Amino acid sequence: MRKAEIKMHDKTAGWLTQDENGYHFIYDPSYLALPDKEPVSLTLPLQEAPYDNKVLFSFFDGLIPEGWLLDIAEKNWKINPRDRMGLLLACCKDCIGAVSITSMTEEKS
Repeated sequence: MRKAEIKMHDKTAGWLTQDENGYHFIYDPSYLALPDKEPVSLTLPLQEAPYDNKVLFSFFDGLIPEGWLLDIAEKNWKINPRDRMGLLLACCKDCIGAVSITSMTEEKS
């Protein structure tokens, strides 16, 4: 199982996991309690119940670079282009916009 922390404006918004059943996203309960909370995507509205899908959610898939930048990521990190979670974890720690993705295998500083 692979797990990523999803941050919204540097606050932990939720958790994205991949296992043998597919992908799962759940908002962190402490994030849902914030007065200024907002969804990470309009396709993932705020809710306590987890979201489940067989393929990577389109919002997260859309964060993965395309074209020549994807080619560089695949070659430098030797990631299969079909490994969407691997590409997301490798390429999307510092995305443009409010959302960032951090692999839970990384050391926290």
